[in-house]
Amino acid sequence: MNTQLYSFWRSSAAFRVRIALNLKGMDYEVIPVHLLRDGGEQRTTEYAEKNSNRLVPLFTNGAHTIHQSLAIIEYLEEIQATPPLLPHTAIDRAWVRAVAMDIAIEIHPMNNLRVLRYLIKTLGVSAEAKDIWNHHWMNLGLTSLEKQLSADPRVGRFAYGDQPGLIDICLVPQIFNALSAKLDMKAYPTLIKIFNECMKLPTFIDASWEKQIDAEGSNPLTPPQE
Repeated sequence: MNTQLYSFWRSSAAFRVRIALNLKGMDYEVIPVHLLRDGGEQRTTEYAEKNSNRLVPLFTNGAHTIHQSLAIIEYLEEIQATPPLLPHTAIDRAWVRAVAMDIAIEIHPMNNLRVLRYLIKTLGVSAEAKDIWNHHWMNLGLTSLEKQLSADPRVGRFAYGDQPGLIDICLVPQIFNALSAKLDMKAYPTLIKIFNECMKLPTFIDASWEKQIDAEGSNPLTPPQE
């Protein structure tokens, strides 16, 4: 069965799915969709026929098509149980999903590429004001996340125990965004510790920006040490 992922190298949402596919050991083909070139390839009629939201990622598996990164990851978890990305107990699964949503639903949309472009191109916000906006919302979300994970006994080497899972899948792309935005990460030692553990693994490394076939330039990020 031919599995394809429509992706952009710097898309956080696509990054999540690449990590999940790698953790599951699934073979897939990346179809690049450049979100900036010529006004954005996601805006073309051809792509809109595949995904009316005109966003990435888009996952195809034979005749099946799924959009939205968390829905794709849940689908992968259901069709291939090992290695698990979610805990075994209902309460722990709920906790993991909630923290993952804190990242994917609360933090990420505020610094999404199309939001930042709208601030500058449509509202005429200066680059400096855009950065202030970006840092404000990132710091707000990461502060809450640091507080949760620094105090929870379920946190181990990774965000839940000693195996990577759904929270880590969402956290790593968000830390990439924060580092790229030159956010001061000193206030987030727990998040950086987890991030550095993840980035020791080929499954995360191979999903990262500079490893993508559509990457532009080398990775400008220097992961901080905890």
